[in-house]
Amino acid sequence: MQFKIPKPAAIALAVFVLAGVCAIQCWNPVFFDELECKTYDWRVREASKVSETTATNLAFVAMEDSSIAAIRHGLLGRPYGLYWPRQVYGRLVEELSAEGAKCVAFDVLFGELRPDHPPVVMADGVTTVESDQFFADKMRQAGNVLLAATPQVTPPDLFKTNCLALGDISTDKDSDGVLRRVKIFNREWHPAFKSAAKDFGINLDKSEITPDHITLYATGGKKVVVPLDKDGNFDLEGFVGETLPQGWKRFDKPYVLIWDMGVVMGALDLGLDLDHAELDLAQGRVVLRGKDGVERVLPVDSAGHFYIDWRIRPNGVCLTREPVEDVLKEDINRLSGDTNDLPNTFRNSLVVVGSAAQGNDLTDRGATSLENDTLLVSKHWNVANSIITNHFIRRVGLAGECGIILVLGVLTALITWEMRAVLASLFVLLLGVAYAIASVEIFIHQRIWIPVVYPIGGAVLAMHGALLVHLVLFEEQDKRRVKSIFSKLVSPGIVNELLSAKRLALGGSYREVTVLFADVRGFTAFTDQAQQEVSAFLQSHQMEESEAERHVEDSARETLETVNLYLATVAEAVKRHGGTLDKYIGDCVMAFWNAPAETPRHSLASVKAAIDAQRAIHQLNVNRLAQNPSLVEENHKRKDAGLPPRPLHVPLHLGTGINTGRVTVGLMGSDDHGFNYTVFGREVNLASRLEGVSGSGRIIISQATFEHLLEEDPEMARQCHELAPEKVKGFRETVRVYEVPWNNK
Repeated sequence: MQFKIPKPAAIALAVFVLAGVCAIQCWNPVFFDELECKTYDWRVREASKVSETTATNLAFVAMEDSSIAAIRHGLLGRPYGLYWPRQVYGRLVEELSAEGAKCVAFDVLFGELRPDHPPVVMADGVTTVESDQFFADKMRQAGNVLLAATPQVTPPDLFKTNCLALGDISTDKDSDGVLRRVKIFNREWHPAFKSAAKDFGINLDKSEITPDHITLYATGGKKVVVPLDKDGNFDLEGFVGETLPQGWKRFDKPYVLIWDMGVVMGALDLGLDLDHAELDLAQGRVVLRGKDGVERVLPVDSAGHFYIDWRIRPNGVCLTREPVEDVLKEDINRLSGDTNDLPNTFRNSLVVVGSAAQGNDLTDRGATSLENDTLLVSKHWNVANSIITNHFIRRVGLAGECGIILVLGVLTALITWEMRAVLASLFVLLLGVAYAIASVEIFIHQRIWIPVVYPIGGAVLAMHGALLVHLVLFEEQDKRRVKSIFSKLVSPGIVNELLSAKRLALGGSYREVTVLFADVRGFTAFTDQAQQEVSAFLQSHQMEESEAERHVEDSARETLETVNLYLATVAEAVKRHGGTLDKYIGDCVMAFWNAPAETPRHSLASVKAAIDAQRAIHQLNVNRLAQNPSLVEENHKRKDAGLPPRPLHVPLHLGTGINTGRVTVGLMGSDDHGFNYTVFGREVNLASRLEGVSGSGRIIISQATFEHLLEEDPEMARQCHELAPEKVKGFRETVRVYEVPWNNK
């Protein structure tokens, strides 16, 4: 039989847990992904508490409830309802341009022309201009207006040809309804592609795009390959034949990119060239370059999504904010010639015009990582801020996440293996807390998003829990068996050493040990005398049989208590010096050293234990003999009471034999009938024979033990003296023996 910590099983379990966690991480179920995103939101909010550097030229012109009320009550000369005529936006562009705004970005969709809106009366009081045309003219004059678009809605040509650029304002909320990221661009496909997609059931979002061709997949799995020339143009004759629709060019771009509004704003501020962006979605990067070596590398996923670095709130101190009606009043004053004290609030600013009103269909509110309910228009200036300040959220990739899981899993496994359950649980908890804190600090200072759910929930907690169950069910069960066997045979320190041993072979080994036999001399005579005294008392006193048996049992119990007292004294000395208590053989103690735990200088430890035992027995005799006068007085009283006398204490002595040699050591017995950890062999027999010749109060050691003493404690070896060789039973040759003095304190 062999006890050992089942490391292979534990390692296999740890590998299984780590592989399972990594597999789930690759699969990434929605629940765990949402949970990870919640930890990301927590980090974003913690980061917001730290003062951060942000762009200083971001501004918000807000359509407030007060703005709606002011225009409804005739701010512009006549009342207008909720859906403002386009001239309102034209006047905003006029004033913001006059104040020197760098760009004006509208978070308002203009999906169609509105000829039903009342015309604008010009300054001469006679000329009128259609409201849409007025807006278009003001955009052309300003030259810095960005109009909103989505994959479903784009502005009419009148607006597209007069604005500076389009900006995508669509929102891709995560499954839990929180806006955390934007798609940095959407493709506005050529009408020919849109027509083909409608006719043949092609999903343009699933197209494969390379520099020299585009692969389209139609219903039924049919594949259509559209070649592209060196300029990235396609030939329209492949779609519509030789006769092209009016206004179409034969060679044209298959699509144009409509960049996210915030990206367009940031690129405009830095002078980045969006038309020549380097797109490498497979590698998770989009490179934008501008004049004077300015470059921005945007970290994106394979679909082009970009995590928003949420830093700026709609009411943040770093954001210039005014309501629409105030800007319109400034425009009215400027047109009237009253230019005294007109502000230049928006000089060089990137202005977003959007809704902040409540309770109407202009409202665009929702949850972000920064706030549970806020204006979603805030995404534009947060994205623009990232471009301008070059601060981006970088999420660790799948390989990095699996690497973190493996490292934490190994650390957790080592902690769980090496420590006791309670202490290990405490350290594992501290490991998880430390990792969580580190994830926050890394995010705050580096804006790197390292995973939390899988490393802590899987690599730390699941690993620790699985290994704890394994330890309780298997390894702790073995440790309890070891403890039950050895707790009474060796000192507590050795028991703990055995329980923590990496390898513990108890099923049988051949090793060098030092064996001790110590017999209590005089005990047989003491027992005989006690029995004779009881017998004499019973003969002289006629009493009932039951009472006589009680006196005999009392005498036997007292005799046994006496011998146990002497044997316990020897056993304590053995354990104190690191020995293993093998067994009691009548009034003899058998013990050995260097098994099951290794004992450095085991021969010396055995001899010291024998010396201590002799001295302890001597002191015990002194103490017991000093009690005899009291026993004499007690016996007089017992005689008067008709009770048998208690035997007087007599000195008992030890005879000790010690030998060192290689023996067979291990557990003997069975699961059904119990085990005894013992040694046997020729060298054990020699130690027993030396005890037999030791006499009373003497320690006899063999030649082998003496030679060990010469190495381990030369001073003690010099105090030993050699006796005449002994002829012992079972050995052909005489045995050289030595006596160890013990009473020379």
